[in-house]
Amino acid sequence: MTEPHITYHADGSIWGKGSVQDGKMQGYWEWFRKDGSKMRSGHFNNDKQVGEWITYNRQGDVHKITYIQDGLDEKRK
Repeated sequence: MTEPHITYHADGSIWGKGSVQDGKMQGYWEWFRKDGSKMRSGHFNNDKQVGEWITYNRQGDVHKITYIQDGLDEKRK
């Protein structure tokens, strides 16, 4: 069963949030800058990045999309 999980910057602002199962990152995760803007988002399977990962600029626009298979970068747009 997955449980929600949040990690914090030293100043107490949210750094990352997603789900963990048996101590491993699972499913959709998001990371944030200290100013609260979303920095990156994507999915995990047993602590490994998989599928589409999106990096955002400070205005919230897509900066880069990376496709990851088996924990390795496959293709970038």
